[in-house]
Amino acid sequence: MNNYQQQPRETINTQVGLNSFLTKMFGWMGLAVLVSAATAFYMVSSGAVYAMRGTGMLVGLIVWFILPFVISAQSMKRPTVAFAGLMVYAVITGAVLSTYALIYTGAAIGQAFVSAAVVFVTMALIGLTTKRDLTKVGTQATAALIGLLVAMVLNMLIFKSPTIVLIFSFIAVIIFSALTAWDTQKMQKLYMQYGDQVSTTGLAVTGALQLYLDFVNLFLQILQIIGLFGGSRD
Repeated sequence: MNNYQQQPRETINTQVGLNSFLTKMFGWMGLAVLVSAATAFYMVSSGAVYAMRGTGMLVGLIVWFILPFVISAQSMKRPTVAFAGLMVYAVITGAVLSTYALIYTGAAIGQAFVSAAVVFVTMALIGLTTKRDLTKVGTQATAALIGLLVAMVLNMLIFKSPTIVLIFSFIAVIIFSALTAWDTQKMQKLYMQYGDQVSTTGLAVTGALQLYLDFVNLFLQILQIIGLFGGSRD
């Protein structure tokens, strides 16, 4: 009799905990996006974006690539430090992205942001609700991303073809859309399996960082597509 009464209560508590975790993860991811947008707006409106040229841009890019690894390494050990790192990373990302305002029109940037948001929300909902295991999809998307990065570098150095850039951008949108769904499902599963054994704050920071990176890359690839169709300042 006690076991029969206990099961519903445990199920309800698990669902409440999961909802709280997801709210925290997506909330922090959304906050990081807002911080980046506010930073980019300040950099452009104040003219500070021009300081990102030359050495400033190089330093920003180096930190931009390295910091996510540092945040991931600290997320489960020092969740508060990792969260602070996520916010710092959002500021740096905003500063780096502000330079795109010198290349693309404001309308193109706005269209890319809205489009990326729609794609992201759609794929995140799929990741949350689908009954299908997306592990294979995520693994294939990760492998495809590695191959695509190599091909992008080769095109940049050798072929320099705008048509290839356009094709690669469409492929990248598909890849990051798949990764968004997979990362969402993966974090949900991790919480269900280890939520009572690890810091849920650290887990939420890890998920927020992964989803933030998915969104930023979706935005950049969609912006590049729009730019090739007349959204650039050239």
